[in-house]
Amino acid sequence: MTQAQGATSSATRRLVGAVADGVVKVLLGAAFIIGAARLGDWLGVSGWLMVVSGVALLIGGGVEIRYVRSRPMSTYTRLMVAYDSGWVLAALVGLLMAWRGSGAGGEVWIGYQTAAPIALAALLMASAPSPPTPDTRTMNPAG
Repeated sequence: MTQAQGATSSATRRLVGAVADGVVKVLLGAAFIIGAARLGDWLGVSGWLMVVSGVALLIGGGVEIRYVRSRPMSTYTRLMVAYDSGWVLAALVGLLMAWRGSGAGGEVWIGYQTAAPIALAALLMASAPSPPTPDTRTMNPAG
């Protein structure tokens, strides 16, 4: 494999990973909306919060998918690492609260699922677009 093929393959994997991250959010959002009552009972969260969280995940995932080709992959990588780190932290805090007998563990986790995708989407939309590449620039016939 040549160096150019390796770079293209790596870029393709990162692109697929970014799209997959958005798709997972969309699917999770749909599951939250469809199963709001049952999941809400299981997590100790009201159904309306599950629906709001589902909508936030749908929006966040949709924005991720929409902007994947127009934002630098380095921006995506930083935002996904931050999002996933927060997700792990929220899950650990929620679990710790549940183990200690608090009913708020599910609320912490679902609260994160509600706020974080919207924050990620806002940061992604506010980030600078990728510089144009030769295949994405329009040709100027005048010059």
